[in-house]
Amino acid sequence: MSEVLDTIFNDANSQMKKAIDHLETELSRIRAGKANAAILDGVFVDYYGASTPLSGAANITTPDARTISIQPWEKNMLGPIEKAIIASNIGLNPQNDGSYIRLFLPPLTEERRKDLVKRVNNEGEQAKVAVRSIRRDAIEQIKKEQKDGLSEDVAKDAEARVQGITDKYIALVDQHCKDKDKEIMTI
Repeated sequence: MSEVLDTIFNDANSQMKKAIDHLETELSRIRAGKANAAILDGVFVDYYGASTPLSGAANITTPDARTISIQPWEKNMLGPIEKAIIASNIGLNPQNDGSYIRLFLPPLTEERRKDLVKRVNNEGEQAKVAVRSIRRDAIEQIKKEQKDGLSEDVAKDAEARVQGITDKYIALVDQHCKDKDKEIMTI
């Protein structure tokens, strides 16, 4: 019976880890005043008929804190990359000089910073909902095992262990959001 509980704990732990990984990915896409190539992770370009991530069609660098430089592998990709950036709605206008595309990030205003903090907190709340959903599923599995013969004391201990795992990941979500908020609000 303990193998079943270990499986429940391991599944819950790995699923909660995936929720944290997703949160980290989403937070990396929120710009905090500094140029970061991760801003372009969601941009796909039409590369010979296939929808390809921008990083698969060009070299992306950040020469300074306010600039992202994109050098396509092929010159004829400048136009499609420019269109893809505009269509992606990331709020940046590409500057095409014939061999590079540059994105200049404007300094963040106080109002824009507050909007970004709200977005970070929203992402954090979605991650918490995902973690709590995983907890609920794990506890339902424990209750099902209890109906199948697991003792009540063992079930209560197992539920407490699942709650402990959940608390650990909720604290991790809070820490990630707090760190990102601080990064955004630092001028």
